[in-house]
Amino acid sequence: MTGADGNKDTGAGKDTGTGFPDTGTGLPDTGTGFPDTGTGAGAEEPRRVLLPIATGARTRAAVAELLRPHRRLALTGFTVMVAATAIGLLTQPLLGRIVDLAAGRRPVDTITTVILLLVAVAVAQGLTTGLGLSLISRLGETVLARLRERFVERALGLPLERVEQAGSGDLTVRVTGDVSLVADAVRNALPELARSLLAILLTLGALALLDWRFLLAALLAVPVQAHTARWYVRQAVPLYARQRVAGGAQQQQLLDTIGGGATVRAFRLEREHTERVAERSRSMVELTMRGVRLVLGFYSRLHIAEFIGLAAVLTTGFLLVRSGSASLGTATAAALYFHSLFTPVNSALVLLDDAQSAIASLARIIGVADQPPEREPEHAAEPRDASVTVTGLSHTYPGGKPVLHEVALTLRPGERVALVGASGAGKTTLAKLIAGIHTPSAGELRVGGARPDELGPAALRRTVALITQETHVFAGPLADDLRLAGPGATDAELRAALDRVDALGWAEALPEGLATVVGDGGHRLSGDRVQALALARLILADPPVVILDEATAEAGSAGARALEKAVDRAVEGRTVLIVAHRLTQAAGADRVVVMEAGRIAESGTHDELRTAKGPYAALWDAWSDHRDSAPSVTAADPADNRDSAPPPPAAGPADTRDSTSPATAAGPGDTTS
Repeated sequence: MTGADGNKDTGAGKDTGTGFPDTGTGLPDTGTGFPDTGTGAGAEEPRRVLLPIATGARTRAAVAELLRPHRRLALTGFTVMVAATAIGLLTQPLLGRIVDLAAGRRPVDTITTVILLLVAVAVAQGLTTGLGLSLISRLGETVLARLRERFVERALGLPLERVEQAGSGDLTVRVTGDVSLVADAVRNALPELARSLLAILLTLGALALLDWRFLLAALLAVPVQAHTARWYVRQAVPLYARQRVAGGAQQQQLLDTIGGGATVRAFRLEREHTERVAERSRSMVELTMRGVRLVLGFYSRLHIAEFIGLAAVLTTGFLLVRSGSASLGTATAAALYFHSLFTPVNSALVLLDDAQSAIASLARIIGVADQPPEREPEHAAEPRDASVTVTGLSHTYPGGKPVLHEVALTLRPGERVALVGASGAGKTTLAKLIAGIHTPSAGELRVGGARPDELGPAALRRTVALITQETHVFAGPLADDLRLAGPGATDAELRAALDRVDALGWAEALPEGLATVVGDGGHRLSGDRVQALALARLILADPPVVILDEATAEAGSAGARALEKAVDRAVEGRTVLIVAHRLTQAAGADRVVVMEAGRIAESGTHDELRTAKGPYAALWDAWSDHRDSAPSVTAADPADNRDSAPPPPAAGPADTRDSTSPATAAGPGDTTS
């Protein structure tokens, strides 16, 4: 997830769902993909099933597993910190000695020796503390790096279907907010917490060495502090967990509203979506204010404990000095010891705030990191050809209505089939099922004569590629972006792939040619160039089966003609299923399959279906009428004018389940996308 050029993250190597990753060809971001488009246009609110959250026991076990390989570093850091804290505890007795010398009216020279010792203690403590903190920081950063790597590895391997059920906001918050929160805790809270706990324990031990009665007096503050800590943890743990969930819901709503802005405006749903955002924002504000009130109560109780403990230690010192059991310097040292506990005790308890929030985030990270990796079958099958066979295929999204009903379809090797129909007909869902993004609710799918589970993720990744209108461009040199699909490709092979899709000219014209940095922070590519890049990846990956889901939609009128020609060259010799955005794509296909309400309504060649006067003929006639009535555009081929005409009327906003991205839900006039 190294940066985007404004497009959705659909990059190579990413799992396309159900454990079957894509081919790395530009691969499929399918938008939210969830049954609801987030427009509110007659679609049901989806039932979100959040990604797993680890239990407390599992979280502790996972941390222990991460620490186990670094036990020597942990032991060394702990030992140095103990030494640093012990050296620092010499300060109070030395100050008490100065008080005794002054009270006894001893010569000034005797005080000079004590002052020199104080300087030596300060220097030694500073050096050992710095070394100890650096060791603990190294330990924390090492463990954090391993946890982050494991999280990213598992997140990229999650079935896309599972991510869609949770909503992209849930994963987004975990990969950004939760990881950052844990990282900040490791870098700041962990070293300070270790230092504070050591200071508390050793200081209490030092009080006992002075006189056990000083220790008893100091411990009078402990019940109040323990009760405060217990009260705070009991309140904070569920509160911070709710804050993280609410943050994910807010993020999801913002993604739905902003990402689907075109659809929101087309259906005039601005007020409804604004209210949704405001509602989730109010929920976050309410939870945040509850956290503020909780922290204020926490500090108030801590101050009471401090006053109780200090008063007890001073009273004990007074009684011991009066009875002759302790010197004035000893009582002074005891008071200074207890006063020195204010900072570490408050730090340790205050760090509970960071710790509870970090633990909640850590449990969410480990919940994803613990997900099992994709499994390959022991004896993976190999596809015998480039055919695709769908039999009795039905699919229902979680918590929704059936989208596909008993679909039967066969793609013969090398055949080019166009899939057309009104919005919500089930075209994109069928494309996702064939690509392995979703697992069908019923029926059977075979690629090259084998089921997806028989092929395994790796074989399916090599066999089927899905390219949509939304392609991610990773931040880095253009050549590296191309090599996502062909890691071993030479520069000559990269240029050949670009040349085949008519992209070599503009690629070499970039400031540094193929070495030009593109993506986030680099040279931005236009929509048609991004799609050409995806097609070049396709050629490098060389899958026998290709699914194009509106792969030329982002090009616009000016670049669509050239991009369609590039598509023809990129898919030459492959089995191709085209979710047609323009009916001219269907006219050039070997066969046209028309879908209505999740079923195949008719199938045949373009000429056969036009003659049959069925649903396809109606779509074609409506499209042709709009095209003929559109303003003329000077072009060598009248067919070039097709992009200036609006598509035929939509079936209506009632079923937007198949619109899986904002771009495919542009408004009620979009029927073929």
